[in-house]
Amino acid sequence: MGRSQQTFNKTEKEKKRLKKREDKRKKMEARKLEKEANGGSDGIQFAYVDYNGNLTDTPPDPSMKVKVKAENIEVSIPKKEESDEEFDPVRTGKVSFYDSSKGFGFIIDSENNEKYFTHVSGIIDEIIENDKVTFELEKGQRGMNAVRVKKV
Repeated sequence: MGRSQQTFNKTEKEKKRLKKREDKRKKMEARKLEKEANGGSDGIQFAYVDYNGNLTDTPPDPSMKVKVKAENIEVSIPKKEESDEEFDPVRTGKVSFYDSSKGFGFIIDSENNEKYFTHVSGIIDEIIENDKVTFELEKGQRGMNAVRVKKV
């Protein structure tokens, strides 16, 4: 005679699964009854954004809508207004750091105290730290670079 394939562990798991299913069904029925008691509404079906950016359940007033012409919308970066830098290309400054073995350094502009990178390829005269120099600015990979650097 063969043994039964139904073990105690299998029957316990089956009981737990059935109990879980029954609990889930009861919770669903309780939610349905609660919903019917509240008038059958699920809350706000649509949310609108008012003119101040707040969420509301009432649609905005169309008379307060602001008209914007398509020509007035700029999608690009606004053009930079021309400054004094472009009118006077020669600037003065002081060498704050220069390493002749590596061939680069930094110059501090005397007008706006900005620090500009300079490379040996853009230097005309020999310079050392604390020298007063004149230079021009040129756009580099990481910002403005000092080029055509001369001792004063």
